[in-house]
Amino acid sequence: MTKDTFKTPPNLRMLTILDVIASSGQHVSVQDLVDHLGWPKQSLHRLVQSLVETGYLERQGRRYKPARQLTQLASGIMQFAPDLNARRQILTRLSADSGETVNFVMPMEDGMTYVDRVDTNWPFRILLPVGTSVPFHCTASGKTFLAHLRSDQRQKMLKSLTLDEHTPNTHTDIEGLSHELNEIRRQGFAMDDEEFFDNMFAIAVPVFDHRKRYYAALATHGPKQRFSKKQALALVDQLKNYAAQITALTFGSDDRINNRNNDHDHDD
Repeated sequence: MTKDTFKTPPNLRMLTILDVIASSGQHVSVQDLVDHLGWPKQSLHRLVQSLVETGYLERQGRRYKPARQLTQLASGIMQFAPDLNARRQILTRLSADSGETVNFVMPMEDGMTYVDRVDTNWPFRILLPVGTSVPFHCTASGKTFLAHLRSDQRQKMLKSLTLDEHTPNTHTDIEGLSHELNEIRRQGFAMDDEEFFDNMFAIAVPVFDHRKRYYAALATHGPKQRFSKKQALALVDQLKNYAAQITALTFGSDDRINNRNNDHDHDD
């Protein structure tokens, strides 16, 4: 997006601000928005304040970040994406490959939230239905999210978390968890070896958007009697491949998006 000297129609200005914040991937100040958009600072401040008052943005010092209402809106809109059925088919194929339950999990304020799920056919299963929120620090999906935060964001996040001990294997100190998160980022997958529930093993990979930013986690889990670490590791390449397919289905490619934007510019 380029500076438009306030040519954006009034009814699209708040959406434009949200678009800039979403694209930046970090908290922004009013001055950041002025520099990016070229709009009058007083007008931008008024628009941002309206977004705060209506619950879409939250102020932290001089910067602003998406608030709960905006993240819930984004999550809800994604459920109407035309690729929803295709994503479900991918989860179904992965469940057949692993023989276990598969989850599509997204980060929310309260933890990682299950937004889609395909259950195993085994009568003995671990029930975490769609809508369930689970902790960041002791789940495979949560650790993929923490691992892909910028280092400064990660340290701030870790300091804000309560590292509750759910099992004897749960990380309860920041140093040990940080070391594992570095390894997760390097290898591209995370495991939960009885860290959230006794007798459960899980593995997850990150799903990125078209700009290589963290979007969600693709995970599979099962009881250790049936689903061992060796079996989980054998699925890593398939998990990564399915995650890439979900990215392509959901976001397409940068080239496709850039072409669409160029076409729009030519229409103007």
